[in-house]
Amino acid sequence: MSDTQDTRKSFMQRVVAVRLKDVLVLFLLCVLAGVVLALFNIDPAELWVDFFGTMARAWDRFFIIITESLGWSVRYFLLGAVLVIPLWIVWRIVSAAGRRS
Repeated sequence: MSDTQDTRKSFMQRVVAVRLKDVLVLFLLCVLAGVVLALFNIDPAELWVDFFGTMARAWDRFFIIITESLGWSVRYFLLGAVLVIPLWIVWRIVSAAGRRS
């Protein structure tokens, strides 16, 4: 039993033991967080100075992005529906006429 206790690392050794994989994951998470913050026009200096004000502006920007995206998607949905729905109706009519029993 003493052999297993000798090979086990202490709590501090486990905390400070950093592998290259851990550093790479941390780096990628930082880049991803930076991209998300840049998407909402968040300046890191502003975040440190006025956290809640910056987050409120980011929240407003989030809703602007969502509403603009919905407007864009509805416009293209209607544009596609102008072509697809009449073709679908014609296809249904032709298919029903070909299945005479």
